[in-house]
Amino acid sequence: MKTVLITGCSSGFGLETALLFLDKGWSVIATMRTPHDDLFRPSDRLRVLPLDTTDQDSITAAIDAAGPIDVLVNNAGIGMLSAVEGTDMAQIRAIFETNTLGTIAMTKAVLPAFRQRRSGVIVNVNTSTTMKPFPLFSFYSASKAAIIAFSDCLALEMKEFDVSVKVVIPGQAETRFAENAQSRASDGIPAAYADFAEKALAGLGAPSATTRIKDVTEAIWRAATDPNCPDHLPAGADAWALANAAPQTSPPQTQTK
Repeated sequence: MKTVLITGCSSGFGLETALLFLDKGWSVIATMRTPHDDLFRPSDRLRVLPLDTTDQDSITAAIDAAGPIDVLVNNAGIGMLSAVEGTDMAQIRAIFETNTLGTIAMTKAVLPAFRQRRSGVIVNVNTSTTMKPFPLFSFYSASKAAIIAFSDCLALEMKEFDVSVKVVIPGQAETRFAENAQSRASDGIPAAYADFAEKALAGLGAPSATTRIKDVTEAIWRAATDPNCPDHLPAGADAWALANAAPQTSPPQTQTK
């Protein structure tokens, strides 16, 4: 039986991904800052562990408690909608600590075992805002774009040891993640930007296509289990549209049903 460790399982993509892997017969280690066992039905293939990806001691304790794993899904992250001018450096550092450095720290924690076993898959959950610039997303997109570059370089290093590194790129989905990003918006939007921000946010509120949570969980499953999965896998109709509208260095991909 294979084992997956998933970060950020208290809601949204992380929670639903944990449920999918359980349904598929895997052993699941679901992590979150404050564990809530009542989010899941009882299962002898499930463990819920505390994990703060910005705290090295917490990472070490979770990895030690988890034992050997086959797949790491780096899903934990925070959103931010803010104007560059109105965002203080403490907020900027916080989003990079979680979205960028937290993902890197978790990845580094599993690499020795994956390398020694010459097997393992790392799936980094990203965002379609890295494929097209959006106003008010400067720091969120930058924190996530760094992980794409990190993943691509790491994939070249780990190919030597038969370890795969994949990036799943969801579009806009209805999750608490979006609500949390909206809640941070007011603090980082100065009065001079109020009209502009209102128009920008109104545009985000009515997309022509969106991403279902199912799109993301199935993409994560494919990235974790399909050896032929591309290194970058869009998830959701809007993410696929952005991917195929971007300048191509290779032929456009085709969405699989």
